[in-house]
Amino acid sequence: MFSKIALGALAVLAILGLVIATRPAHFRVERSALIHAPDAVIFPLIDDFHAWPLWSPWEKLDPGMKKTFSGAPKGRGAEYAWAGNDKAGAGRMTILESKPNELVSVRLEFLKPFAATNQAAFELVPTGAGTQVTWSMEGNNGFIAKAFCMVMDMDALVGKDFEEGLANLDRLARSALPAAPASP
Repeated sequence: MFSKIALGALAVLAILGLVIATRPAHFRVERSALIHAPDAVIFPLIDDFHAWPLWSPWEKLDPGMKKTFSGAPKGRGAEYAWAGNDKAGAGRMTILESKPNELVSVRLEFLKPFAATNQAAFELVPTGAGTQVTWSMEGNNGFIAKAFCMVMDMDALVGKDFEEGLANLDRLARSALPAAPASP
């Protein structure tokens, strides 16, 4: 009897392992929002890691987070490392590409609680009402991350943070605009 239960449990685990292993490894999370400011106002807020605490949704996870800035002061080669509590974890970001008022591409390395390396990008496209900003992140999931994604919707989890960050960026960029002259 015990051997049948053990064989059944092994079969279930083998099937589960096979299902997890066949899940797609590549993922992409993307959100886009209209920011009511010119690209020249928004770009410096993204291209300079020193400005990220003003709008990034993850900065508030640990007010005592240790932050280190190195490399270039902003743009290509700028680096930002953090080490925080269990919610913030630890990691490092490096700006790989910086096209003024158009694009900031970032290598995002998570060290804790799980190791992963992803690519993030911010694309800015001027529109009549401001600037369309698209924030994306993509990478490849290992076996554990694939299993996690079977029970948690990563697009919804990370996407919610992207939406909050873009809304924060909109508020911040609008507050940086000069006040409109008063009507006579």
